[in-house]
Amino acid sequence: MQWKLLLPKKIVLPNGKEVLEKRSVMPLLWLILFVLTLLSIRITGFSLEVLRDRIDQFFVIIQQMVPPNWGYVAKLWQPLFDTIKMSLLGSVAGAICALPIAMLAAANITKNKWIAMLSKFMLSLLRTLPTLIIALIATFIFGLGTMAGTIAIFLFTIAYVGKLLYEQIENVDMGGFEAMQAMGLPTIQAFRYAILPQILPNYISTSLFCFEGNVRYASILGYVGAGGIGLLLNESIGWRSYANVGMILLMLVCTVFIIESTSEYFRKRSM
Repeated sequence: MQWKLLLPKKIVLPNGKEVLEKRSVMPLLWLILFVLTLLSIRITGFSLEVLRDRIDQFFVIIQQMVPPNWGYVAKLWQPLFDTIKMSLLGSVAGAICALPIAMLAAANITKNKWIAMLSKFMLSLLRTLPTLIIALIATFIFGLGTMAGTIAIFLFTIAYVGKLLYEQIENVDMGGFEAMQAMGLPTIQAFRYAILPQILPNYISTSLFCFEGNVRYASILGYVGAGGIGLLLNESIGWRSYANVGMILLMLVCTVFIIESTSEYFRKRSM
């Protein structure tokens, strides 16, 4: 009987003609979502009782962070600058390298479908690897420090910006590009004059947004030895120095807020 709910139902029009109306699959989708949610609760061992009994410990830790250890600020400036520098370098280099890769991945620009598929596969592979794992691998190759963190951010930026960029390229107006190619211009020059002006505002906006996120990601790369302020954050949490943790988090919040406000200003100017 349940399957009959999915079958088309007959509707009689005023003229007496019968038509079939497709039934909505939303009730079935909601049922599947509900069942999967119940299974997830059982598999993960989620318990509202444990959450109710232990949630107060979160506020205990927050209380230990306030007030923060203001004397710890002097030790934070250099690691904080290292975090910003590797975020900026990795973001700029990654955004620049993402442009030609996105051009190769766009099916309307690259006529060789194998090159387009390979480029898309490479971007998907980079997106699949967590940034922490990339940073961990980079520490074995380049050693401990900000070099490994910069490489991890660089690869993540290529994957993030490249994915959004090639989708934007595939949705642009191709009239100007095809006209320039018909005039004898090479593909790169036709792309520069016909496609790039259309995607440039979104390209800049996406790159700036990625840079904002990279500053936050870079703050935890120190957990795997990739340098930056994450090293001090990991050390302070390990020693239960929550006043120092509070100071680190306060510095990060202020830094991210300033960077987000600045990048938002430039994003609005570029639109």
